[in-house]
Amino acid sequence: MSSILEEAHQIIYGDREQTYGKPSKNLDCIAQMWDAYLTNRKNSDERLGAVDVAAMMTLLKIARLANSPDHRDSQVDACGYLALIERCQDADQISDERLGQ
Repeated sequence: MSSILEEAHQIIYGDREQTYGKPSKNLDCIAQMWDAYLTNRKNSDERLGAVDVAAMMTLLKIARLANSPDHRDSQVDACGYLALIERCQDADQISDERLGQ
């Protein structure tokens, strides 16, 4: 049985790099997308919330698709994060209604 560190090493130097490309390029792409999101975010003076995290995770998946557009797992995950935005908004609306807002 390999250690967690050995397993992580095998993943980041193997399958993940083949799928998503060089880490520095992929992470820089993610940073650019997140920076654009945060720069253009409505209510930028407020703390990040669940919807923001779901949106940014969607952008992470899109950045990965830039290197491997046919990677189904990233496609499914991106759709899942977009669906979570709606769930979070619905939960926020229910919470606001309970508080009488």
